[in-house]
Amino acid sequence: MNASPTPSPSPPPASSLTDSSRYHQVTFRGSLGADLAARLDMPAGPPRAYALFAHCFTCGMDLFAASRIAAELNRHRIAVFRFDFTGLGHSDGEFANTDFSSNLDDLSLAVDWMAEHASAPQLLIGHSLGGAAVLLAARHLPSVRAVATIGAPADPGHIRHLFTDKLVDIEAAGQAEVSIGGRPFTISKDFLADLEANQQAADRGLAEGQALLVLHSPDDTVVAHDQAETIFAAADQPKAMVAVDGAGHLLPRHADSVFVAETIAHWAERYVEDENPPSAVPDPTAPVVVAETGQGIFLNHVVVGHHQLLADEPESVGGFDAGPAPYDFLAAALGTCTSMTLRLYANRKGIPLERVTVEVTHGRIHIDDCQHCDEDMKTGQGGKIDRLTRTLRLDGDLSEEDRANLLRIADRCPVHRSLEAESHIVTTLA
Repeated sequence: MNASPTPSPSPPPASSLTDSSRYHQVTFRGSLGADLAARLDMPAGPPRAYALFAHCFTCGMDLFAASRIAAELNRHRIAVFRFDFTGLGHSDGEFANTDFSSNLDDLSLAVDWMAEHASAPQLLIGHSLGGAAVLLAARHLPSVRAVATIGAPADPGHIRHLFTDKLVDIEAAGQAEVSIGGRPFTISKDFLADLEANQQAADRGLAEGQALLVLHSPDDTVVAHDQAETIFAAADQPKAMVAVDGAGHLLPRHADSVFVAETIAHWAERYVEDENPPSAVPDPTAPVVVAETGQGIFLNHVVVGHHQLLADEPESVGGFDAGPAPYDFLAAALGTCTSMTLRLYANRKGIPLERVTVEVTHGRIHIDDCQHCDEDMKTGQGGKIDRLTRTLRLDGDLSEEDRANLLRIADRCPVHRSLEAESHIVTTLA
């Protein structure tokens, strides 16, 4: 199936972690007493806001569309919490004992976990029946500022058509096994009664001030497009509806999932409040300006004219890995200068060079092991020096002479010369 937030300055606790500290495996107790499996995907750096994703009916949190949406929201500094409803995916419990109301209760408990361990969600995202659930839940969650639905029904009972041929058996025996997406599930009479009780649950609109984004494919054969129109009509402004032309209900195509993910990410930035705003980007008062963001101990703004970048360190040394490290910038300077120099030379000499690719790695080696160091350098104390290893990939119908000349010219790029020359750095106080 588908109180005010309190930001946490440190990563939230989790029952177990993978190799990356930005991915947290979590378990929490569901509404029927079973342990529910969940995961929290964190962005690089302090999150702007937290989102809660509710998956489609009989699906799971690992559905490709859910994973792609989480990754894209992370790129926009939004953390994403998603979980498997009771009896589905990696969660414990029996699906046969669940209904739409128990899913709503599971959703509420997920919000409670987020509020206690991280931050209450500002954004709710629901796919299919999960969309109907987040629409109903949002009205009772003061932290929620925006809701996005994907292929959602206005009426939870809309899913009855998935097992129409079994309705008589369910009524007669109290339950029956049905096939949904090629997998068997037990649907009970109580489940159908609960759908009836929640009829029209999703078309009553949101709370005042909550923004709505409705994403739906006109070609959806599982949930008809008129369901999206009903949801959209019931909501007050601000609201938007986007057609995902040609997409299947589960967004199986990579391009469709990417489009939905990017649309939600860009739209949500307009409505969520930044819980961890960085310091302002500095003005370009010099050709290059570097200033701390105030987020973490390494993350810095880098302003080069009208270009804005981030510099950081890897997570292994206490950074967020939100941008290249200082030596990465140094290697990038050598690589880009080399590529540009070779292009200029090839164009001037009429060499049929189609493409230049430069690979650069940085390391430190003992001076005595350096084959290209002169003897004056080696007469030191046998310490270590920096070594930049540059590998050129030259595409085109090139002769051996062409390749030899291009290799020779690479050593004449200006950054190469600067790195090998003695430099003087003058530091003053502003």
